[in-house]
Amino acid sequence: MNIEVTSETGRLKAVIVHTPGREISLVNPDIKNALLFDDIIFEDDARREHLGMIDLIKTGMPEGGKVFEIVDLIRECFREENARHHFIGNLIETLPFENLHTIESDLHKLDEESLIQFAIEGTTPALRDFILLPSPNLLFTRDLAAVVGTSVVISRAAMKARIRESLLTETLIHHHPLFSTIRKNAIKIDSGDSIEGGDILVLSDKIVLIGMSERTSFSGLMNASSQLLKKGVEHVLIVDIPKQRSSMHLDTIFTFCSENECVAYPPAIIDRRNNVVHLTLVNGVVCTELRESLKSVIEELTGREYTFIKCGGEEITNQQREQWSDGANVFALAPGLIIGYERNINTFQALEEHGYRIMNQFEFGDAYRDQRYVPGKDPKTAVHFHGHELCRGRGGARCMTMPISREV
Repeated sequence: MNIEVTSETGRLKAVIVHTPGREISLVNPDIKNALLFDDIIFEDDARREHLGMIDLIKTGMPEGGKVFEIVDLIRECFREENARHHFIGNLIETLPFENLHTIESDLHKLDEESLIQFAIEGTTPALRDFILLPSPNLLFTRDLAAVVGTSVVISRAAMKARIRESLLTETLIHHHPLFSTIRKNAIKIDSGDSIEGGDILVLSDKIVLIGMSERTSFSGLMNASSQLLKKGVEHVLIVDIPKQRSSMHLDTIFTFCSENECVAYPPAIIDRRNNVVHLTLVNGVVCTELRESLKSVIEELTGREYTFIKCGGEEITNQQREQWSDGANVFALAPGLIIGYERNINTFQALEEHGYRIMNQFEFGDAYRDQRYVPGKDPKTAVHFHGHELCRGRGGARCMTMPISREV
């Protein structure tokens, strides 16, 4: 498979997801904050909603499109002794406070299923007396890595609760055959810094946006930016966003719908000025320039006019409510074909006012299950799906998907 992503909206050919499992049910009210959850989630409903999203994605993909479950990839990876050794060694080194060195020999004796269970759920019957907190955020595969052109940025989680996810992703990229063609182009930042995939948006093969958020540190994004510029990216736009829970990543307040349309949360994107730093590489040196606004700089660099569609519509209360419930976090299956949570009714109304046909997941399935959606021929379409339980995890359609291949 050709692993390459050169835009946010190129037709989706392959994506990695994680359907919620038992790790979700291991979150209780006493530990939910430590695990970065605002609420506890009912596993069965969340799973049903996620499977509905996957069915919707498959319907919108071209013939031969692939949806990979990350646990399946981990399982295939852990069948190789070198991969298991890599993961266990990194786990012990990265989490010294967990005293995992005391069970190192036991970890190496685990079969792949038990090691997966321990890595994700924090416990396994094979290690009855050793328990870690679960990793329920694996649901948000977007944050684990970002394919940029033919390179891949391996995320380094900012929060302790997500460190095991970063280690699993690094193991996959270094050992799974799926990533063999881009392994040599892997970008990794130093420990102590952080960068997460939700802050990385690929505008084109030459232009990348990176959010400076509560989850992506300044030194982390500068390190990644420098490496991207040396690998062929010509422009990196650093977008300074509010360092708060509601806007934890750039994609929680800004996403692309088509080649020249975006959904944006007005207070943090449309109304902000002088919050974008333009990075370029000149004679091997990274140069910086402060730019007035995100809209003006991407229009200048692409030579196209962009429409910023307001998350939540015109009313500020609706904007705030729907940004909180991931109204700005839409995911493009193709140029002009996007999906998002049904509860964000004002955002979908704004999309309709900008020429989008609005469909629910079942209408879209009926219309395109036996014939493929054709970008440019079929109408621009925004499809909403059930996500009332998933929404409690504070992540939308883009957060729950890691594209690894799009049509160029």
